[in-house]
Amino acid sequence: MAQNVYMSGFGNEHVSEDPRCPGALPEGQNNPQVCPYGLYAEQLSGSAFTCPRPTNKRSWLYRILPSVCHKPFKPLEEGHLTHNWDEVEPDPNQLRWKPFEIPKAPWSKLDFVSGLHTLCGAGEPRGRNGIAVHIFVCNTSMINRCLYNSDGDFLIVPQQGKLLITTEFGKMLVEPNEICVIQQGMRFSVEVFGETRGYILEVYGAHFELPDLGPIGANGLANPRDFLVPVAWYEDRQVPGGYTVISKYQGKLFAAQQDFSPFNVVAWHGNYTPYKYHLEKFMVINSVAFDHADPSIFTVLTAKSTRPGVAVADFVIFPPRWGVADNTFRPPYYHRNCMSEFMGLIKGHYEAKEEGFQPGGASLHSMMTPHGPDADCFEKASKAKLEPERVAEGTMAFMFESSLSLAVTKWGLQTSNQLDKNYYKCWEPLKSHFNPNCK
Repeated sequence: MAQNVYMSGFGNEHVSEDPRCPGALPEGQNNPQVCPYGLYAEQLSGSAFTCPRPTNKRSWLYRILPSVCHKPFKPLEEGHLTHNWDEVEPDPNQLRWKPFEIPKAPWSKLDFVSGLHTLCGAGEPRGRNGIAVHIFVCNTSMINRCLYNSDGDFLIVPQQGKLLITTEFGKMLVEPNEICVIQQGMRFSVEVFGETRGYILEVYGAHFELPDLGPIGANGLANPRDFLVPVAWYEDRQVPGGYTVISKYQGKLFAAQQDFSPFNVVAWHGNYTPYKYHLEKFMVINSVAFDHADPSIFTVLTAKSTRPGVAVADFVIFPPRWGVADNTFRPPYYHRNCMSEFMGLIKGHYEAKEEGFQPGGASLHSMMTPHGPDADCFEKASKAKLEPERVAEGTMAFMFESSLSLAVTKWGLQTSNQLDKNYYKCWEPLKSHFNPNCK
């Protein structure tokens, strides 16, 4: 299993070396003429060299062989991974999916890469602007193969089954109710322990940041010290039958062969790393008088656009919390949004729709498509005695919110066969309570 030791801090300058090789990090410089232990120095850049210091991302890796030692890349079958947003006609309806099915291993073996299914997205990886939402379903581990994403960052949300992720920086064990981010260019391999399912938010052209806190102050929401970074770990392993390095490049998959494991980094330092975060660590802010604060108070991570205050994508959660607002309709309000809202459910029951929205399923409320509590929720909340109460106990729902207008793939609308075509009916029982003679 993974090490139980991590380094903490979001975006920190970290240093790490495998304890089997003490002193593997060069002292006082990045690229000595001869590295300790005969290692190769390799820089991984996550930003342009000339980015301002607060946004400049890079790490130096000291490895047994450099990444360049591989055969030429050749096209690899993408399966249901795509960035073709014109496969089917646009659909502005409220969309909800039943839990995505995980194939049974003896009949259909899928690892993390072959189990990637693109559900929706917008933009274009070549232009470095856009996002994609993927579902992953898998039942077997990646054996002698790894993936790296040339197009952008993966924010991975496991829903069923834990992931042991080996990266060039070390290992991370990521369980449901945790998330991890594998940033652009980082090679990783995923080991699973049975039937596994989850969600991925892919962002082209921007890295995730902690949201600005404004008048909240210096503390709150996702605190920087709760983000965990793996410690250096290496294997000096030859693979005579060939190790497959898979690149996601311009929306396509390509595979190259090499005869050694890519997880041969003995030491590293820098601020461009993979990281994980436990959602229970989130410090929740909520209204304590009346009305709702906007759900932006639940933002864990944001990928900013060039427009101030507007995100390419936000990762938002709806964790267990107290509801105490007086004279207030406490569930989420009815809404039409200039943003696109994709929701998933890790566990439990989402408060606005106790039925139909299930763990492992999803919903998409597209730009300016109306949405809100179902009829049953509205009637109950309108008549409830307002007392302090726990909300979303045992539940963790989340949202990928984007300023982009998301197109749904053919797999999402047709091939997956999980689209709930009766979703709209949950609002049909809503009735008029209007009486002009009674205020």
